[in-house]
Amino acid sequence: MNKKRTAFLTILMTLMFSFPAIAEAKNMEKVQTLNARQQAIVPIAAFTANGDLDKLKPALVDGLDAGLTVNEIKEILVQMYAYAGFPRSLNGIHAFMAVLDERQTKGIDDEMGKEAGPTPADLDKDKYGAEVRAKLAGLETDISSAKWQQFAPAIDTFLKEHLFADIFVRAILNHQERELATIGALAAMPGTEGQLHFHFGAAMNTGFSEAQMKDFISVLDVKVGKKEAESARKVLNAVLVSRK
Repeated sequence: MNKKRTAFLTILMTLMFSFPAIAEAKNMEKVQTLNARQQAIVPIAAFTANGDLDKLKPALVDGLDAGLTVNEIKEILVQMYAYAGFPRSLNGIHAFMAVLDERQTKGIDDEMGKEAGPTPADLDKDKYGAEVRAKLAGLETDISSAKWQQFAPAIDTFLKEHLFADIFVRAILNHQERELATIGALAAMPGTEGQLHFHFGAAMNTGFSEAQMKDFISVLDVKVGKKEAESARKVLNAVLVSRK
């Protein structure tokens, strides 16, 4: 009887110590990949940026089915004009309108989601934008006195006051989601490796792990294209080396 009792206690203790370990392992596993909503952001941003509307439409449907609200997707499409220009952003918006019309005729009622609040009237856009950019760059103070800033100070002002203030202050998407959309767009466009390098780092500074950024490459590979994924992988590898 004592042997049976000892064996039972041994099994019980093993299970007690195993369950926390299993739970911890599952939690670690969860942060190794992007969730469904995050994965859906990537092709929406990519196909808006490169202008592939035929692929954008199913990506928009996938985004809605993954749990993105109508206003969250609209916000991604609006943000894209800062990286791909007004024409691509507007084309994406028109494509999204068509998708929503089609879904409504089928009786699908998509969640609108929260609206963006007004920009505070007393917002110091230069200061706010500089603080956001510094945080994304992993710096205590914003970058300054770079050659390009001295050569064309107007573009630096627009970056701080418009992109990192007017756009980033809107509450529909958080900074992490915005950076995910940004790297999705930049990875889909040729000649933007320098900007992609910065924004890979910015995405990780918002809390994305190395494994999640590698999963981003996998999403690119499957959803966008192998060429884009391979090009982005080279940039990410350089970023990971520099961060170590």
